[in-house]
Amino acid sequence: MLRENVNDLIAFMAVARERNFTRAAAQLGISQSGLSHAMRALEERLGVRLLTRTTRSVSPTPEGERLLERIGPRLEEVEQELVLLTDLRERPAGTIRITAEDFAIDHVLWPKLRKVLHNYPEIKVEFVIDYGLTDIVAERFDAGVRLGEIVSQGMIAVRISPDQRMIVVGSPGYLEQRPAPLVPQDLTSHNCINLRLPTRGGLYAWEFEKDGQELHVRVAGQMTCNGITQILQMALDGYGLGFVPAALALPGLEAGRLVQVLGDWCPSYPGYHIYYPSRRQQSAAFGIVLEALRESR
Repeated sequence: MLRENVNDLIAFMAVARERNFTRAAAQLGISQSGLSHAMRALEERLGVRLLTRTTRSVSPTPEGERLLERIGPRLEEVEQELVLLTDLRERPAGTIRITAEDFAIDHVLWPKLRKVLHNYPEIKVEFVIDYGLTDIVAERFDAGVRLGEIVSQGMIAVRISPDQRMIVVGSPGYLEQRPAPLVPQDLTSHNCINLRLPTRGGLYAWEFEKDGQELHVRVAGQMTCNGITQILQMALDGYGLGFVPAALALPGLEAGRLVQVLGDWCPSYPGYHIYYPSRRQQSAAFGIVLEALRESR
């Protein structure tokens, strides 16, 4: 019953309050004859007379007054909630959950977002560090970040950083103890710091390329961890060679605390992309975050 009566109830409220069909029709944006027809139809469905009509005026019957007092405030509450929802859409608010590697969060996402989030205190951002290929839909993330623009079907990828490069570094003290590797195969005689991936718990095979030749090298060493910043620190402390993003190693290289090896075997890769479902209806908050990441790659 509610579904077929709600529009007519809203019309009844306008007539009962205005006590005039002409003014109520103008308020509702419908014709006077259409409004009169709707009121007669409502009364017929309810089996109760709601309005007393004369040639000069219209007023609610006792039953109409009771209906106005009971449903009027409730319909107004519904209208207010709908207005609030519209305001939320127009005033960015809500929580945006993003999964990414810690390096991407520290060096790409946060440097961009910290410039704009002060202006939107009602936007909350949750970062979750993950090196796996997370199903962002199943895990209820708004977006994920990974290198390259190749994503699964049904996703949109937007580039948010320049090309990235992974390099092999070690401390000067470590490299004084043994000859620097000249080709990737030489790494088998070195103490290398491994990265353990969450996918089936496997170790990451270091990826190299030169003159069209690609090599994936399984390395071994004393230390293994599941975070890239920890690998860098271990390399700085002289515990072996690490395979880390060039931007992460740059301060150590400039300070002379790290040395790069196998530089001609370390190509660049397509930069970081943020990806999200193509069928996703973007909230205003997500639009603000996306635009901030997209700008000034």
